[in-house]
Formats: sequence, structure tokens, C-alpha cells
Amino acid sequence: MRKTLLSVRAGLTADDVSETAAELAGRALELPELTGARTVAAYVSVGREPGTRALLDALRERGVRVLLPVLLADNDLDWAAYEGAERLVAARRGLLEPAGPRLGPEAVTAADAVLLPGLAVDRRGLRLGRGGGSYDRVLARLAAAGSDPALVVLLYDGELLDEVPAEEHDRPVQAAVTPSSVRRFSSPL
Repeated sequence: MRKTLLSVRAGLTADDVSETAAELAGRALELPELTGARTVAAYVSVGREPGTRALLDALRERGVRVLLPVLLADNDLDWAAYEGAERLVAARRGLLEPAGPRLGPEAVTAADAVLLPGLAVDRRGLRLGRGGGSYDRVLARLAAAGSDPALVVLLYDGELLDEVPAEEHDRPVQAAVTPSSVRRFSSPL
């Protein structure tokens, strides 16, 4: 399933990615989960991922503290504040990370909302990631801390599926944003 979804994304042009990024940002910025947020944990999109840069900048302009991940050697995530595109640096695996001070893996527990990368979300709100486990650790850390931020995934149209493979530790998201819609998930598993 991951291979198929990544293949479809690989067929997108740079213009496709750019156009949908603006649409995604517009839809996401209207979410109540983001309009009232003081701190949002997000990520910098790379390659053919749904674009996040316009959204990151818009949140920052609103005065929202935006935390971005820093990939650690064991695939866990540390966090640092987003200080603008000019303060992003190239990192392992083609990622872009903030250049500022590291805040520690626990910093994510202060977020009011967490924007999660994903390849698809199913009708239950379960997210299919790339399989590295980094965000599974983040979600486990949030649960262990008793933190309950809104969990939101940014996707392309066509990546809302009937079912994705799930494991016992998987946690549903509250919303998936695509260029053409917002899909909400409220029923527990």
C-alpha cells in the first residue's frame, strides 16, 4: 500500500505540489484546532509530500509557536522552534530541520495541535505513515504525558481510504485535510 501511494505522489509535478500547498494551508488555517492554538507541532514537507511551508509561515505570522522535528539517530524526534524558512538546514534523509536550539523530545507535549505526516487515513481516522516509527513514538509520548492535542494529517485528495493496516498501538487522528475537504473522525476504535 505504501509503495502504491508513494508511486502516485511521485507522478505529481512541482506545480501540483505548489498549488495544493496553498489550498491545504487555506483549509487548515480555518480549523478550530489551529485557530485557537498557541503551540503547533508540525513538519517541513519534502519532495512530493503535501506542502506545509505556506501553512508554517501563516501560523508563525499569527503568533503561533511552531515546533518542528529534528530526527535523532534512533529515529526518535527532538523538537526546535520554527524561525522562518531561512533558518532551515539540510539534514539526514533529505529532511529540512530548524537550526535553533533543541528543546528535547518532550517539547511536543506542550502542543495544542500536532500536524502529522502520512500517506493515507482511513474511515476510522487511522493514519498510514512511512513505516519508520518516529511519529508512533511521538504519539506514545503524548499519551504517556496525558497530553491530548488535536491530531491532524495533511493529505492529497484520493488518500482518504476505506482501511489502512493498523496495529494495536495506532491512535486515530481527529481530522484529515485535503485540498478539497476536511474529514473529521470522532468515533473511538
